[in-house]
Amino acid sequence: MDPFDPGPSRPHFTVAPDGSTAELARKAAGLTPAEIVAELDRHIVGQAKAKRAVAIALRNHYRRRRLDPELQAEVTPKNIMLIGPTGVGKTEIARRLARLARAPFIKVEATKFTEVGYVGRDVDSIVRDLVRAAEVMVEEEKRAEVRDRAAAAAEERLLGVLLPGGSAEGRERMRRLLQGGELDERVVEIEVRDEPNVSIPLPGMEEAGMNLQDMFRRFMPERRVKRRVTVREARRILEDEEAGALIDREAVSSEAIRRAEETGIVFIDEIDKIAGGDKVGGGDVSGEGVQRDLLPIVEGTQVTTRQGPVRTDHVLFIAAGAFSVAKPSDLIPELQGRFPIRVELEELSQGDLRRILTEPEHALTKQYQALLAVDGTRVRFEESGIDAIAEYAERVNREVEDIGARRLHTILETVLEDASFGTELGDFVVDAALVREKLEGVVEDEDLSRYIL
Repeated sequence: MDPFDPGPSRPHFTVAPDGSTAELARKAAGLTPAEIVAELDRHIVGQAKAKRAVAIALRNHYRRRRLDPELQAEVTPKNIMLIGPTGVGKTEIARRLARLARAPFIKVEATKFTEVGYVGRDVDSIVRDLVRAAEVMVEEEKRAEVRDRAAAAAEERLLGVLLPGGSAEGRERMRRLLQGGELDERVVEIEVRDEPNVSIPLPGMEEAGMNLQDMFRRFMPERRVKRRVTVREARRILEDEEAGALIDREAVSSEAIRRAEETGIVFIDEIDKIAGGDKVGGGDVSGEGVQRDLLPIVEGTQVTTRQGPVRTDHVLFIAAGAFSVAKPSDLIPELQGRFPIRVELEELSQGDLRRILTEPEHALTKQYQALLAVDGTRVRFEESGIDAIAEYAERVNREVEDIGARRLHTILETVLEDASFGTELGDFVVDAALVREKLEGVVEDEDLSRYIL
């Protein structure tokens, strides 16, 4: 029996639905590699080697933090390069890993960056985006901690709007109505803070725009504006404003930097597109130049961000590419050496495509069944229909262009077009006959296949 084969009896990591973000992060940190793989198996079919590699890398992130501080500084992450054609699960593995770890995570495309000195995004923006992701995560946790106090303060402000200058007894009656939801649709006028909107239209100036916004908040007098909204919306707006006032922004920034440095994960997609010195932009902007700019970030350097200086020594980098034209050895040697773990993902067979349709927790067939059930259409996938969909997907991938599991989306859209449009209500059965009827003519015509599937 394949130990990585998902099944209904396999135990999996769960947490209480009301668990805080911080508590989720603590529980996720204690996962063993086997438990991490089991979690990934719930959503991703196959690719056992890649799952094992990222599970070990994530566990090592946790192991390093348990070492003595002096040794911690010496242990660097073993960055990973995922090699395989499009649509086999590279991005999904990284995305699920970050969600599981409750770690700051960003996905970037290597082709979006330009060499220093050229117009476009510079590689330092990777670190800025990572810290911003960490900041959003920390702020969400801090808001949860002050939610009750913010709600109480917002309620008092709302009562002042609903019953200005009222007696204590009248205020309590109004409070009961408010808490019972009886006033939710009443329209009120509230006064809220007017956030400065400073936009910097030039590419590569995102950090300057953020700094300008900070400057406006810090030195410009606070402006208040009036808004007419329902009580329900007013409660949400006021709670959000009160929570923001209760949060220590300096503490949020400090914790965001710590998390980005200690647990951050950066997924660099399409790294093969900058291998071999290929042009990635106008003029003399080359892939090799972008690689050389990436190198210090991956090796470990300090980057100045809006929140403060951030070191990248212990950020985990996961790179991915199809490498159908270029090879990993076409990357500059220094960058190659910073990705010691290389995993080749397998192409998807017809059997893999069939499993993808049914086995993951939120498989495509389950998604379409839930979507169409909203309009009262009950979709039932027969075994013969699932087999036929997988067969056609594998055939089009082989004969036209291999886009992996993404082909299933286009095929399912074609097969379920009538049900999605609403011409077929009630029971809708997807069997081999229906799949052949919808696809055979398209698949037989190579030009149609290329444009439709």
